Amino acid sequence: MLIKSTRTFFLVTSLIALIMFFSTVNSIQAQANHSLTGKLSDSSDTPLKKATISLLSAKQVVIAKTETDEEGNFSFSNIPSGSYILEAYKADFGIQRFATQISEDSSSKELGLKMEINPFSEHITITAELGQVQDKDRVAQSLNIISSQTIEQRANTVLAQVANEEVGLHLQRTSPTIGAIFIRGLTGKNVAVYVDGVRYTTSTGRGGINTFFDLNEPTGLQAIEVLRGPNSAQYGSDSLGGTIQLVSRTPNFGGDSPEFHGKFSTGFTSADLSVSNNLLLTYGTKHFGLLTNLVGRRASTLRPSQGIDGHAAVTRFLGLRSDILGDRLSDTAFTQYGGTVHLNYAPAIGNQVTLHYQRNQQDGGKRYDQTLGGDGNLIADLRNLMNDFLYARYDRQALGFFDSGSFTFSYNGQREERVNQGGQGNPLGSITSQYERTRAFGFNFQLGKQVNKQNSFLIGSEVYREKVTAPAFTFSPSNGNVTPSRPRIPNGSRYLNYAFYAQDVFDLVPGVARLSGAIRYGVASYNSKAANSPLVKGLPLFPNDSLRVDDFSGRVGLVVTPKKGFDVVFNYSRGFRAPNITDLGTLGLTGDGFEVASTDIASLNGRIGTSADDKAVSTGLAVTRQKSELSNNYDLGLRVHNRRFDTDLTGFIIDIDDAITKQSLILPNGAVGKFLG
Repeated sequence: MLIKSTRTFFLVTSLIALIMFFSTVNSIQAQANHSLTGKLSDSSDTPLKKATISLLSAKQVVIAKTETDEEGNFSFSNIPSGSYILEAYKADFGIQRFATQISEDSSSKELGLKMEINPFSEHITITAELGQVQDKDRVAQSLNIISSQTIEQRANTVLAQVANEEVGLHLQRTSPTIGAIFIRGLTGKNVAVYVDGVRYTTSTGRGGINTFFDLNEPTGLQAIEVLRGPNSAQYGSDSLGGTIQLVSRTPNFGGDSPEFHGKFSTGFTSADLSVSNNLLLTYGTKHFGLLTNLVGRRASTLRPSQGIDGHAAVTRFLGLRSDILGDRLSDTAFTQYGGTVHLNYAPAIGNQVTLHYQRNQQDGGKRYDQTLGGDGNLIADLRNLMNDFLYARYDRQALGFFDSGSFTFSYNGQREERVNQGGQGNPLGSITSQYERTRAFGFNFQLGKQVNKQNSFLIGSEVYREKVTAPAFTFSPSNGNVTPSRPRIPNGSRYLNYAFYAQDVFDLVPGVARLSGAIRYGVASYNSKAANSPLVKGLPLFPNDSLRVDDFSGRVGLVVTPKKGFDVVFNYSRGFRAPNITDLGTLGLTGDGFEVASTDIASLNGRIGTSADDKAVSTGLAVTRQKSELSNNYDLGLRVHNRRFDTDLTGFIIDIDDAITKQSLILPNGAVGKFLG
């Protein structure tokens, strides 16, 4: 059933893409008839000459490039309708970005742009509204935009450190290598992560951590945009707390002659004696751009403040000061290395092909609670933590009835291996190895239309099909025997996630009241077969299991600007999170007890317990199949901003229904001796 659904969905979406493509082969030049002119100056109205101006789409597709003249003037012609970024570069000012929209009812547009020396914040968002470039104060969602300079300053060891000092965000650090970001009290599988609009989150994500988040290289990012609050209408399942968008660096096209640029940087941090090196190279011609980014980082053992660290196992489990073992925290060293290749090719105006591949790896990482033996483990290794992430995208302006279209194929491979030896210090205790590899293949498309100066809409669809390879075995040091064991999640399990969505943005009163909304219908399907399990004493280690859930999610927001520089904002959003493979497939003896599938105990008349200890009694509530978590979020905010001052005050309420939690099981009399799982 899963394979049939996947094929049907791919067939329908591919047919739509092909019809749109071939029916508009000759339409670009016929519609690309708008002009865009402007003047670039500094804060004192002095014209900035010989500044580079690039015109980019919301997907960071380079449409055109020019230079300002002696009076700071610039112009572009034959520009299709749509939403654009104007990226200005001038020595001493750096790169600054501005938003603009061109609609069908305007044949030309004039802009006045002002560059600031060291502006204190980024103000352009490309992810809050799909396909739209907009000033952050004009969107209804609560939003953080973290610039490349800020990323470089904060993320000196791992990417998750960008949350430090950021309003509304908090750093979660399970180990020196593994971290995530808390948004509105939620993290891990409740926060969706995207890279350049492609889903990075997978169905094997855990509840409290994001194992692979820090495998994204900070030096390869142009910006990070964090949407606070549910955004399932735009970004699907897992966006209960919010969404993190990683925006990659892209190469610039050259001028009349090819351009080559390079940057080498190195860093050192005394707290963990870490050393990092980064080489960034770009090459560009009129129609071609190439970026490569290579990085290597070695972090040694961490020296905590005053030699005391609450993460230390001797402190967590024995109540002793960590400095009794020295001023550095053992088992915190690791190595990280990888690279990125990003290629853009634009054969004609409004036409671009993008190829992006990144690969990163971490070696030597350990969890804080398992250093120095931690909770009794002699071995607690996280080995070969790897990520391969690839996408190919075709972007086109003036696509028939639509102003723009974007079609993306992607591959995301996440791999890890966990090796543990318990035995409470017994060197002959069994050694368990759990290898996991999740492979996700995806396809998405978006079609956008700038109807007029006041209204724009977008429709789109996406599908991600995942398969997990997860063999596990146990080695006995005493006799050398190797036996199959139950993996964390079922080997060979599959997960299908697809959706259709629409978005509309409307200026009710231009410059005064702006209304935006989105709606999505999403489906998630899980399938696991006992036939993929090895047999132990004639029985499979996990059962046949499947689940299909679907739901609607939506968002509506209003920004009212009674006076320039002062905004009143309201946003309502409904999010959902479908049960993933970790929720459904984590069975057997775990750190939380012995977990069983609801299908295994359906005939035992089990009830949910009141607590997770020996005092638990039945609540009388029957054990049922898991279903989607839902959240309803309400934001009300005030924003005050000008050239020298920018502040937001936001109040929010977020209600989560049907939260997926682990609960105790109470079985009736007579259950003793029956098979449980």
